[in-house]
Amino acid sequence: MPLGLYISVPFCRTKCSYCNFASDVFSRAVFHRYVDRVCSDMERADSIADQMGGRFDRTLDSVYMGGGTPTILDITELERLFVTISRNFELLPNAEVTIECAPGTLTPTVVEALKRSGVNRVSLGAQSFVDQEAAAVGRLHSRNIVLADIARLRAAGISNINIDLIAGLPHQTSKSWEVSIAETISSGVPHVSVYMLEVDEDSRLGRELIAGGTRYHAHFVPQDEATADFYEMACVQLDSAGVRQYEISNFARQGFESRHNLKYWTRQPYLGFGVDAHSMLLSREAENEAVRFSTPDSLEEYVAERPLKRTPITSHAALEETFFLGLRLNRGVDLEEVAAKFGASAVAVFTETISEFVEGGLMEREDSWIQLTPRGRLLSNEVFARFISVRTEEVASGQ
Repeated sequence: MPLGLYISVPFCRTKCSYCNFASDVFSRAVFHRYVDRVCSDMERADSIADQMGGRFDRTLDSVYMGGGTPTILDITELERLFVTISRNFELLPNAEVTIECAPGTLTPTVVEALKRSGVNRVSLGAQSFVDQEAAAVGRLHSRNIVLADIARLRAAGISNINIDLIAGLPHQTSKSWEVSIAETISSGVPHVSVYMLEVDEDSRLGRELIAGGTRYHAHFVPQDEATADFYEMACVQLDSAGVRQYEISNFARQGFESRHNLKYWTRQPYLGFGVDAHSMLLSREAENEAVRFSTPDSLEEYVAERPLKRTPITSHAALEETFFLGLRLNRGVDLEEVAAKFGASAVAVFTETISEFVEGGLMEREDSWIQLTPRGRLLSNEVFARFISVRTEEVASGQ
């Protein structure tokens, strides 16, 4: 089965206040050393897969370069990553090749380099089309820059474009959110990702919100109920414009769903390289269904070649993943398919839980298919946690 390939480039021009990813601002002197390490890992991909106990396939049908902001790399370093991919893997002719870009980094020279490297999909981290909101969280672009980048990409023949939006940014109101949605729709991009602001200790804004402070415009962050309303507003308006929701945070015109990200949600194999990069391969060990492994989440530890973290995926764990990853998709999970793979008794364990969610309005069932309702998507973490806890309780009781 062809693999998906993910490359992490954890470098940014500035660290946004809401960001909880393993990315930051580093001296450009670090870039070359980092690319050296990533390329070295790709050159020994088969050996890494073997050490982790996974099945390796050199064929790729998707590549995703994320970050961070990969497009702040020097052109030679950026092209070197793509050349290393082509020399060590077999990229299928119709493969999807995506790169994440911060608006304002797509100079004509960069766009030309992306075209030469085979990039055919670009994800723009706009987050908001309202300049005040973008500036409040440390973004360096304006609405006009985003629109200019879209035009530049289309002129170069790259029309498969995604725009990221965040609901719940400081200073955001229902009116300003409508502006961002309207600008996104009028731009004509075929894919949109809508995320609700995460409040946790892994970002500066999140820590300030938890502490009840005012730095990073934290006192201007909308209430949770308003953020949920913004998300639901986006779902309705994007759908009415033909940009259909197919996953909790993702919307696309027909045929433009992210093929790479679908690998994650449908549990297809993929390899990740770079800081905090995750992989999942089918297992070569009979006792496990798959194996997951990840690199260190700090630049220092990654470059120092600290060991990978390995997690074998048993049949029980694979069953749980099938539910909580599959339910992220609007199409949901086919219980007949699950029963065919894991056995009817495995599905029976979750019968009561599924019934409770259906009765509670968080899930709906049609024939053998189950999917989350709009309310269920808002409370998806609670739903997913139940599918894990049910299986844990069943194993603990010896059933």
